[in-house]
Order: sequence, then C-alpha cells, then structure tokens
Amino acid sequence: MLRIALCDDEQEARDCLRFQLEKTMYEGDEEIVYEFTSGETALRWLKKHPGEIDLLFLDVEMKDLNGMKTAEEIRKFDKELLIVFVTGYSEYVFDGYRTGALDYVLKPAEEEQIRLILSRAREYFFMKRERNFVFQNQDGTFRMPLDKILYFYSDRRQIGVVTEMEEYFFYGKLSEVEEKTDGHFVRIHQRYLVNGDRVEYIGHDQVEICGKELPISRGMKDTAVAKLAECMLKGIR
Repeated sequence: MLRIALCDDEQEARDCLRFQLEKTMYEGDEEIVYEFTSGETALRWLKKHPGEIDLLFLDVEMKDLNGMKTAEEIRKFDKELLIVFVTGYSEYVFDGYRTGALDYVLKPAEEEQIRLILSRAREYFFMKRERNFVFQNQDGTFRMPLDKILYFYSDRRQIGVVTEMEEYFFYGKLSEVEEKTDGHFVRIHQRYLVNGDRVEYIGHDQVEICGKELPISRGMKDTAVAKLAECMLKGIR
C-alpha cells in the first residue's frame, strides 16, 4: 500500500491535488492518509511517526516555514520519505532536488503528471519492499527500513524496536519477527535479535551496538558469533 500525505496551507490547493490523485490511485492499495496545513505541523507529526507515510506532496510557497525549509528539516531525520514539491513557480524546481525530491508538480496539477509520479513511487517501493519491517501499535502503522533498526527485543508479550533515534513497541513474538527479517538479523539470545551490520564489537558473552551491550546466550553463542563475524567481514569488504 502506498500511503500519501499532502501539505499545503491552502484548502483549495489541497482539494485540487486530492481530486487528481484520487482519479489515479489504485483503489484499495493506495490512500491519502493525512493532510497537513503547515510545514511545522508536518514536521512534528513525521518525527513521531517514522515510516507511516511513503509519499509527501509538499507545497513550496507556504507561510512561516516554507516547503524547502520543511524538506531540509525532514531530511535531518528521514532520508527515505519520497517528497514531491508542489509549486506555482518553475524557478523553484531545481532547488527542490537538493533535498532529494522525487519530482515536482506545477499548479494546477495535471492528471498525466500525477500518474507518472505515482508510477515512479510504486516502482521505488516495489524495489524496497523487502528491505522494510512493518508493524502496528496504538499510534498507527510503521514501515521501518531494516537498516535503521539496531535490534529487536522481547519484553513479555511486547516487542521493542530500537533505532538510533527512538524505541517503539508492538505486540508480537520474537520468533515471528525473525522470520520477517533478512539474513543480516541474528538471534543472539531468547530475548534479542540484532542487526549484524550494526554490531561494533563481539565479546566473550556479549555484543556491542551503538555503545549498548547485549548478552549472548550460551546455547546460541557458536551459531550467533559465526553469523555476526560473517556480517562484519562483509562490511569490511
């Protein structure tokens, strides 16, 4: 599913863009899930909900925090979000690519241009789909790039997802999480599943990831150490 958000401080502009998108989106697989009325609002929400939006249509000429500044702030904590700038002036187009924008739309949006942009976004996410981990909790649905996750751990019936920035929780089993991750994630303990690419040190009975020590259980030690060493050697190459 492609989850789309719009950010524009003008209701009429959002309605126009929504109309063109709804004519082009795949029913049941794609939806517009949020509309933001300012860059500040979008930033606050995106920081708390990483991965919940795939594609953001961002107006350039907003009051206070404009679209370019908003995009620059977004890139400080999210490099994966696809951003499409919406503008009434073509001279802003090239500035947008400095923030890694997917494309731009000149107002008023035309159906064919929207169709091409959604096609590119679908292709991008089809290629990345297997490199993401999706989970749900009371705050919503999260699509987290696997390479951003340091490790998972179980705490009773909950699973903790630990990144450099934050920690998230959802109900589940670590064995089920292990099945959904790739070979770079290694089970080192009944409670811990770590990203082998992020391990910095392998000790006698623990590993270190971003300065945090995690225990290796005796029963899993031989297999875990071998897999972790393989991940570290691949990283050196």
